[in-house]
Amino acid sequence: MRPALLIPMAVFLALAGVFAYQLLSGHDPRAIPSPLIDQRVPDFALPSLPQREPAVGLAGADLSGGGVQLVNFFASWCVPCIAEHPQITALAERYGVPVHGITYNDEPADTLAWLNRHGDPYDRVATDDGRRAAIAWGVTGVPETYIVDDTGVIRYKHTGPIVPDDLDRTILPLIRELAQ
Repeated sequence: MRPALLIPMAVFLALAGVFAYQLLSGHDPRAIPSPLIDQRVPDFALPSLPQREPAVGLAGADLSGGGVQLVNFFASWCVPCIAEHPQITALAERYGVPVHGITYNDEPADTLAWLNRHGDPYDRVATDDGRRAAIAWGVTGVPETYIVDDTGVIRYKHTGPIVPDDLDRTILPLIRELAQ
């Protein structure tokens, strides 16, 4: 066998080993670690969604001193956002958790129509037209939800839609723990 053929074979075997390890180790490929966990919320200030009442924007300073709160990045074009919406609504209405929405790469009129169609459980809905807040939060796509404690520190990041099992096993227990 020629030595020139050994290099591609070695690269292939190394990659196969990495993929096999990831698969067999139970690693969740959806789990994207966030460097913001246990850090204060980013400094940001966003305007309110136009024509929505109450017309109140959202800033980093708003997420401190108000108890445990959630920040949910969503969009009207996001199909998984529709799937998670009953859980977001339950958190706000049934469990009394303040939930703040930040629209991601969305037209305000489309967002408003989406909220009118599916329900509006948010205390505040802010628009991130330039996606600067999403970048500051480390958003990789929508939906993404963050749990923020009473001191304004991010304690948890959920990537993808929240399903009932996530709500029961992870999110509600953490909210209860942080509220004590």
